[in-house]
Amino acid sequence: MEGVAQERKKAFLVKCRPDFGSANLRGGRPVSQSGSPIRNISDTAHWAAVYRARETDRRDALFRDPYARRLAGARGEQIADSLPFGNRSTWAWVTRTYLFDQFIIEQVQQGVDMVINLAAGLDARPYRMALPSSLQWIEVDLPEILAYKEQILSGEKPVCALERVRLDLSDVSARRELFGQLGGKARKALIIAEGLIIYLSADEVGSLGQDLASPPSFQRWILDLASPGLLRMLQKNMGRQLSQGGASLKFGPKEGPEFFTPYGWKPADVRSPLKTAARLKRLPFWMRLLAMLPESTGSQGSRPWSGICLFARQ
Repeated sequence: MEGVAQERKKAFLVKCRPDFGSANLRGGRPVSQSGSPIRNISDTAHWAAVYRARETDRRDALFRDPYARRLAGARGEQIADSLPFGNRSTWAWVTRTYLFDQFIIEQVQQGVDMVINLAAGLDARPYRMALPSSLQWIEVDLPEILAYKEQILSGEKPVCALERVRLDLSDVSARRELFGQLGGKARKALIIAEGLIIYLSADEVGSLGQDLASPPSFQRWILDLASPGLLRMLQKNMGRQLSQGGASLKFGPKEGPEFFTPYGWKPADVRSPLKTAARLKRLPFWMRLLAMLPESTGSQGSRPWSGICLFARQ
């Protein structure tokens, strides 16, 4: 029963976990025998990091992450090369990172004194971005993920005041206690949840939103959002491989960004990765016509759509 409970907990926090090489090391999931390139949920960390590494290698890079190649490892390249549309989707990963970076910079300039990165995975922003040394940066993730990252980055120095919190976010009581503690240490906190909520159910997302809206100092929240149409497309193209690794794609609300309004958050700014990629010349030729179509930031229905969303606490 204890093993089942642990698996259920891990299913909640599914964004970007490192691959520790075997099922016997630090409680990792058994490697999939199905032939899927995603052997376990930890592999998604390598998958995400490899796109940051590839962008960094470009002369005209939109951002530079000198740590991404080490964090991704050879496994990241293998996954990107093996998954359907893995290499054709580079623009989406790169643009997502770029837009999160832009939002973070803007919010810090507007007085944010704490950034809380939920399911931080292999993100290296506290090392690679130009951030004030006084900024409090909190990474929240499972113990084994943070241990892996600390090992890889052991010789590096963060540019701001970095703290890592080992916590399973599916433990509601523990996360509420953490949010309360962090809320008391900040005047204006920014929450970031990059690549997390698509793997959660609507009930889980709503519960998390309510908990984040509780501390008065938690003022802003950045996340990436998919429409029902995009969710179905991703499920069709990659859903089987991801599900075999325990990373089922679940969340694409029909309400769009307005989904979060009942939970204490109102949309403040929604930016299109598609249109941003076109403007930055990262969009494949065959998709450029799509970027010319008009786009709203509301309910998208069956239309494949994604947005990087900044929410303000109500």
